[in-house]
Amino acid sequence: MSAIVRKLWCCGAKSLLSESERSVDVPEGHIRVYVGKDIQFQCKFQMEANYLNHPLFEDLLRISEEEFGYSYDGALRIACDIHLFQYLLHLLKTSNPSAHYMQLPDLISSFHNSTKHPFSLDPTH
Repeated sequence: MSAIVRKLWCCGAKSLLSESERSVDVPEGHIRVYVGKDIQFQCKFQMEANYLNHPLFEDLLRISEEEFGYSYDGALRIACDIHLFQYLLHLLKTSNPSAHYMQLPDLISSFHNSTKHPFSLDPTH
């Protein structure tokens, strides 16, 4: 798992994108990821690259490796419910301290137990 993160940091996130994906700039310090378990219905997100060091993202990357295989062709793909991913990004962007102590099952439980999901459907935010 750490090999993926090291490759991202050493080679730069833009080097992982295909030619057509490079035409749309990704801000420095960010990475483009595709999220969703079904490849045909994935959403594109831009997120801070340093989030990949968070243990919850490491867990998601491990699951994604099992789901999609281990490949550097194109943008990073994360096998995760899109709304759960948005919830995780929200916790990290707001520096919610509970995110630092959660494990993936706790995150999923917290997400499903919350009654209101204040997440934009626009994946670029």
